[in-house]
Amino acid sequence: QVQLVESGGGLVQAGGSLRLSCAASGRTFSSYVMGWFRQAPGKEREFVAAIRWSGSSTYYAHSVKGRFTISRDNAKNTVYLQMNSLKPEDTAVYYCAATTVVAPQNLADFGSWGQGTQVTVSS
Repeated sequence: QVQLVESGGGLVQAGGSLRLSCAASGRTFSSYVMGWFRQAPGKEREFVAAIRWSGSSTYYAHSVKGRFTISRDNAKNTVYLQMNSLKPEDTAVYYCAATTVVAPQNLADFGSWGQGTQVTVSS
């Protein structure tokens, strides 16, 4: 399994931006589908965005489409989540995850998870 470490979370005002990073260990990073998920207090963990190994295909939750951008740099073993126009409802712990499943359909398909990074958006 690949090891994942997130960074870049913090406190930001509504309308602001943050960029999350997820550094992965392992020589086969480029073969993984990478995803970002989030979990707000009292709520279930939910999908935010995902990107295929080549970076040519990206997927977003409806709630973040047009505001968030996922990208990856396979040479640096890093995946990013650029978050713009942040809203208070984006407040959550954000998790990076990885899978070798070709077409992951749910959280259970992701076998490797980071420890999470807190994002707090104030109104």
